[in-house]
Amino acid sequence: MAFDPHILLDHPPIISRYTVKPTKIMLYALGVGADELPFVYEDGLKVLPTMAVVITYPGFVWRDPALQVNWQKILHAETSVVLHQPLPTKGELIGSTTFGPIFDKGAGKGAMVYQTREIHTPEGEHVATVRNTTFLRGDGGFGGASEGQPAPHPLPEGAPDLVETIATPANLAMIYRLSGDFNPLHIDPASAQAVGFDRPILHGLATYGVAGRALVRGLTGNEPDRIKRIDARFSSPVYPGETIETSIWHEAPGENGNRRAAFRCRVVERDVVVLNNGYVEYS
Repeated sequence: MAFDPHILLDHPPIISRYTVKPTKIMLYALGVGADELPFVYEDGLKVLPTMAVVITYPGFVWRDPALQVNWQKILHAETSVVLHQPLPTKGELIGSTTFGPIFDKGAGKGAMVYQTREIHTPEGEHVATVRNTTFLRGDGGFGGASEGQPAPHPLPEGAPDLVETIATPANLAMIYRLSGDFNPLHIDPASAQAVGFDRPILHGLATYGVAGRALVRGLTGNEPDRIKRIDARFSSPVYPGETIETSIWHEAPGENGNRRAAFRCRVVERDVVVLNNGYVEYS
């Protein structure tokens, strides 16, 4: 059945709920390799800003046959988190996920679908906005627009102003999946080999979380509430146990008064860029 973009564009918001509590915060922190006491100890607990990606996560919606998406051929392309206020350490949160815009790269080339998840308290306070871009490799050529897709954030030329290096433990994917992403690709060798990997790979959003740790440490002195936004583009997978090096370039402050920086992540052992065109705002 041919992909119909209006099925996604006209889909009612997907409502999801999440209970924030200290054990979930600590489990998420361990899942991105955090060993700093403020992120894994309930006394003075701090929430990593990238945890927004798992809060009110609606699940792997692409497997819903009503969406008519070839879910076996999708890739997670980009993620952006905007924090409108610091993430809470406890309480209920509600997410509302919508689809669009959608860009047609052409027959045999796939489509790019943007998703937006707005996270609020039950009282209506806006906590965070999570935007994901998904590459539907098997669903291009439906006659949609190919122009107008947002351009990635450019990286400055020259040496970075700051470099943060974080080694990932070999069991990181086993821990990260307990925050809600149970794709067997990240734990089952047979599932990984079936799609061309010699062993399970790390979740892309776990790599994003490791980058977030580097940014929190390097730019804010481990004060996560100072982070206001983190954007990144996924370019290659990481294997658990590899070392992720985050290069950071300072940029001029934005019109909103936030400080800004660009960043890029590479795996040291293979000299492969794994997150590109990164952008962060912080106070």
